[in-house]
Amino acid sequence: MAKGSVAPATAPTGFLGLKLGAEHRVPGAKKKRLNRNKKKTWKRHIDARDVEEFLQDVQMQERTHGGLVAEKPDETLYFMDTGNEDKDLKITRGKAKPLRIDLILQTDSKVASPKNILSHQIPNSRKLKRKKQLREKLERRGIIPRKQRLLQAKLLMPPREPKPAVRSHPGREFYDIWTESNPLDDGLANKDKFYLEQTKKYPVKRPDRMNAKPSQLPAVEVISSGGSYNPTFESHQALLLRAHEVELKRLKEEEKLKKQLSFPTIDQAPTSETVFRELCQGLLEDSDDEEFKAHPLKAKVDNVDQEEDDDEEEEVKRGAPTAKAVTGEKKTERQRKREKREKALVARRQAEKALRLKKQEVFKLRSIRSEMKQREDILVKRKEKRIAKHKAEATQPRRLGRLKYEDPDTDVQLSEELAGSLRALKPEGSILKDRFKSLQKRNLIEPRERAKFKRRHKVKYVEKRAFREVTL
Repeated sequence: MAKGSVAPATAPTGFLGLKLGAEHRVPGAKKKRLNRNKKKTWKRHIDARDVEEFLQDVQMQERTHGGLVAEKPDETLYFMDTGNEDKDLKITRGKAKPLRIDLILQTDSKVASPKNILSHQIPNSRKLKRKKQLREKLERRGIIPRKQRLLQAKLLMPPREPKPAVRSHPGREFYDIWTESNPLDDGLANKDKFYLEQTKKYPVKRPDRMNAKPSQLPAVEVISSGGSYNPTFESHQALLLRAHEVELKRLKEEEKLKKQLSFPTIDQAPTSETVFRELCQGLLEDSDDEEFKAHPLKAKVDNVDQEEDDDEEEEVKRGAPTAKAVTGEKKTERQRKREKREKALVARRQAEKALRLKKQEVFKLRSIRSEMKQREDILVKRKEKRIAKHKAEATQPRRLGRLKYEDPDTDVQLSEELAGSLRALKPEGSILKDRFKSLQKRNLIEPRERAKFKRRHKVKYVEKRAFREVTL
């Protein structure tokens, strides 16, 4: 088809993409008239598929054959089949050409690249040359270098005895490595203790504190007989009573806390009279009630003054200096000497008394012996009490962390919930929680509480259309 021909838009195509001519046009189809003098018509209504296919074919030949096949000589496209495979292989090898990528990477310039002198140089060539000359000079003198002498001496040495073969034969006898009679320890039998310690064969004694368990409680505790699926009446009632006491104790604690945090009402609010009575509680026991009701403050002041007067009289009787003596004039020399003599006399009497008591202790051997025996009995009782306390604490959970261990709730069923058979038994509690509490009770892990999730953003609820359609 000519380059400038235009095919009708509704004309069907023929075999191999060829368009039908005017003589093969469908009868009744009108030819569409187009304006050829517009550039818009050239771009839109001109068929250029044959040109595009030609260009694609040229590109394909250039990629695969390195050029147009029509321009290639026959020698590059064909070879002569002589019937001999070796001869054909030599012919094809001689005419084989490098790949296209290799030809692209080759330089186009005909000028040779400059010679790299550094690539032909040997590092330390002068030093190696001098060493070689020295070696040749020593060989002419008959002197052998040290390295060669060591090699010759190694060759002249007698061969070493071969090492014993590893006992890896599959037919050897087997033994238990955990038994006391280990054949590997036969060479260490009847050896000195120091030798075994130095050769690291002597087992190190494990400390007793590492063998002790953190708790003497068993790993799995057996529940009481009242928790069975078919218990007796007495055991079940005992279990119910225990659960009732635990719940009652919990309610009392809640009521106590509620009472402490509750604000008193108007009737329960304290008045000035009740506050004063609480402050004077235990101070005015001998006072008359009527006088207290009439003049409570006066009675309190009189009692305090009477107590102060009694204290002053007792101090005067003991010879203690009064407030007047303290605030009086300066002491004379005679008074000071008298006080000094009195102090020395008191100190001498106390020393004589202590010496006399010390001499009298010789005649108190029986009483001292009885006191020592009583002291020993007290110490023995304290030790027994301390041991009993340690034994009691061995079965109690210790304080390992911030929280205190709390016993789990007792799993109990009411009388109407009891089942007569194991098949109809209703499960109570959780095995996972029971094991977790057992680890805490045996001091293996510290008591913990569930982490509280605090939501950062407020949840926004949106009613979707599909949900609204179902609910309406």
